[in-house]
Amino acid sequence: MKTASLKVEIAGHTLMLSSLRAIFDPALRCLFVADAHFGKDAVFRARGIPVPVGATADNLQRLDLLIGEFEPVTLVFLGDLLHAREAHSAETLNALHGWRAQHAGLQVVLVEGNHDRHAGALPVSMNVQCVQEPWRIGPWAACHFPQTVRGAYALAGHVHPVYRLTTRVDSVRVPCFRFGAGCGVLPAFGSFTGGARAHEPVAGEKVFLVVEERVMAVGR
Repeated sequence: MKTASLKVEIAGHTLMLSSLRAIFDPALRCLFVADAHFGKDAVFRARGIPVPVGATADNLQRLDLLIGEFEPVTLVFLGDLLHAREAHSAETLNALHGWRAQHAGLQVVLVEGNHDRHAGALPVSMNVQCVQEPWRIGPWAACHFPQTVRGAYALAGHVHPVYRLTTRVDSVRVPCFRFGAGCGVLPAFGSFTGGARAHEPVAGEKVFLVVEERVMAVGR
């Protein structure tokens, strides 16, 4: 799996935007991921909807690639780590426990999202620190819901932002990073997670698209 990243300046600080739909702060050595929705495929199957197996393995593989590339000391999930209560299946939790054991020295923080509240608490053995938004780290306020936080720039998820690319005969929606005056929103990390309704950028907003293995600014 090929990856690429784009160096940007947000709120006076350097961030790396990864084509794997994550953000890395090189000064803090902190990796930010939003809306992984682990176990969503297992939830669908538990509710009688036949969907393929493999989303959890794909998500963990991409996390491994990010960790190998950036070597973070902290990984922050910006909410919705698990999709629903059925995500506490042995299938999903065994995979997560195995992954966590491989990265035992990594600090992992979960900013609680709405799906996390419905899913229920993670097992203590996962060694994941669960916090409420906004959670401050360096110049950032780690959130699940996009919002303005006094004295910090917010990084959030929840809305699964996408951007519509159009030609004369067709169109496609691609994940995107959106950075406004006081808040940036990450695309959904989960491989079995859809995107929101596409919106045009507002005045002053910076939008970066994830197109195959590239990250590119809108208009370039």
